[in-house]
Amino acid sequence: MKKLFLIIAIPVVVILGALIALVTLVNPNQFKPLIVEQAKTHTGLDLVIDGDISWQFFPSIGFELGQTELRNPKGFEQLNMFKVDTVGVDVSVMPLFSQQLEIGNITLDGAAFSLETLADGTKNIDALTQAQNAQVESTSAPAATEISSQPAVEEASQASDSASAWTINLAGVTISNASVEIQDKQAGSFTKLYDVSLNLSQFAVDTWTKADFAAKGEANQQKFTAKGDAEFKLAKGFKEYALRNINLDATFSDPATKIESAKIGLETFEFDKTNALTYAVVGNAAGLDIDMKGSASLQVDQAISKVLMKQMVLDATFKGDSLPQSPMKVDMASDLSFDLTKNHLSFILEKLTANALAFDGKADVTLGDIPKVRFALHSPNIDLDEFLGLGKAESVQAPSETTPAPDVPEQKPVQTSPQKPAQEVEPDLSALKTLDVKGNITIDKFKANNAKMQNVKASFSVNRGVAELTSFTSNLYQGSISATARLDARKSPASYTAKKRIKGVQVQPLLIDVANNDMLEGTGNIDVDVKGSSLTPTGIKKNLVGTVVINFEDGAVNGINVAQLIRENYSKIKGQKVESQGEVQKTDFSAMKATLKLNKGNVSTNDLTMQSPLLRIRGNGSANYINETVDFTVSTSVVGSLKGQGGKDIDELKDVTIPINISGTWAEPKFKLIFDDVLKQKAEKEIDRGLKKLDEKLGEKIKDEKTKEAVNSLIKGLFN
Repeated sequence: MKKLFLIIAIPVVVILGALIALVTLVNPNQFKPLIVEQAKTHTGLDLVIDGDISWQFFPSIGFELGQTELRNPKGFEQLNMFKVDTVGVDVSVMPLFSQQLEIGNITLDGAAFSLETLADGTKNIDALTQAQNAQVESTSAPAATEISSQPAVEEASQASDSASAWTINLAGVTISNASVEIQDKQAGSFTKLYDVSLNLSQFAVDTWTKADFAAKGEANQQKFTAKGDAEFKLAKGFKEYALRNINLDATFSDPATKIESAKIGLETFEFDKTNALTYAVVGNAAGLDIDMKGSASLQVDQAISKVLMKQMVLDATFKGDSLPQSPMKVDMASDLSFDLTKNHLSFILEKLTANALAFDGKADVTLGDIPKVRFALHSPNIDLDEFLGLGKAESVQAPSETTPAPDVPEQKPVQTSPQKPAQEVEPDLSALKTLDVKGNITIDKFKANNAKMQNVKASFSVNRGVAELTSFTSNLYQGSISATARLDARKSPASYTAKKRIKGVQVQPLLIDVANNDMLEGTGNIDVDVKGSSLTPTGIKKNLVGTVVINFEDGAVNGINVAQLIRENYSKIKGQKVESQGEVQKTDFSAMKATLKLNKGNVSTNDLTMQSPLLRIRGNGSANYINETVDFTVSTSVVGSLKGQGGKDIDELKDVTIPINISGTWAEPKFKLIFDDVLKQKAEKEIDRGLKKLDEKLGEKIKDEKTKEAVNSLIKGLFN
């Protein structure tokens, strides 16, 4: 027994003695030159070890490395590519005999990485990849060497089986005070991560392990922080893993944005299973206070090729002066699926509400150089006036006239030089060149600028700089409207065309709702066909050309009684007393038609006609819609009794054409009767009547027709 003990003990003592002698007699710092030389060989970079190297062999094998630096290649701004203050790791000895790999706590303190890209695109990490590629080429076996593949496969299989028999335990990982600097001089960007930390608790296979991390960063004028924790479990062989209790909390700020908290939480995460996701964001962006939260069911397949997010819920509140309504409550329920192999995203919007507005629809997006977007959107009711708060100004009461004004000292007017009008700039539509969008919008009820529409249906597309309204239809005021339009923004200024047809619309209710004006009534039919270029307010007016065809039926022009105007002015000319009848200021018509020609700031017509039982009206003239002036002449012919409009009959004006000139500004037009023409026509009418009587009396005495014509011409010539 003693011999057996000695046989076992002596080798153990010798080994322990050798290890003790190695630790006590050999200084590990003697290996620094060898380590530096190997680093130079494998990376081509200089390694500087300023700190000490220490090791231990029992009860665990381990080492600790002091401050170490890996130099950057020449030509880069930073001295080091990598620097670390302390690295430490150890492995327990005794468990190795039982095929157990027990690693102590791995520490990494003060690690600093510097990734730099020069203006010519050269990167400092290229030195590492170039050295590795050169090493692979130099150590490659000759192509003529033939090795049987079957033994290699068997050897790999045996190695795999041997590795699977081992169990691995890790006491933990501690990374502290780490930093990363990413400087790209080619792109002009700089990103810095600092105070990076990672803590990993005791790790073992098939056991839940907790990890937490934190980091701060800056990128140009942006600042951000992130911290989080999670638990994970690795299966034996590391082929499967699971996560749970995942929490991430981040902040972000730049001159226009401040996100105080952005949180994401996952109760669990496993492939091919439904995982509960929650998120919340609180902060301020674009002048809006944001408070949102939501949830979803997340599912990812094992191949990470398909991502499903079902029952996505958003509950958000926005506040800010720029909003039409503040606060604005936004709720959303939707489903989303993303196929990574096809780069295709499908989105189903079950419900989206923004205060009183509600939407539903769907969308499909295929990612590419130019994303392809197809969508359909529906809303039961959109009231833009209410949403934009356009009616609020009218509801505010003006100050009472009886309220005394506060005593304010009289101030002398300050003379200032007139300001130059702001220069108009074409809108930037370059973003349209990066879009491929096509969709349909359906709105059951729509109100804008107090105009009410029903059954609105619109189809439009945007494709690489060309936007088209391929179809627009709607019902409004007992009639309908249809339209198409095209905008070409591939070059500036943009050009456009538009066609619109309004059919059977009741004009007066529309004008009352939109312009609070009841000047015109009747059934309106309007055809518009215009084109132009430039999208500035002045540019639109100056470059607009086309035609507008108007056809109104069974209506009236309010604010002017043409029959009364004729009677009163005719009575004044004849020196008769003008009797006030208190008549309605209204001119009825059975039909009114006109073709308006638009030509770069000017609109003209020469075929305005209006018919009524009493009058026939023809008009011609022009208006300048840049200066908002008008010069128009309306010629009125009395074809019936003027008594029909409530006044006395003046049959002597029957069949006489009476011109009315409309001039001045749009806001204050002036009406003027041109009675010189009226008197001339009246005189000619009296001459014709006198000649007729003369013919009757002299008919028996003058038999020769030529003689009669000569006499008539002589008499008419006296009045010309």
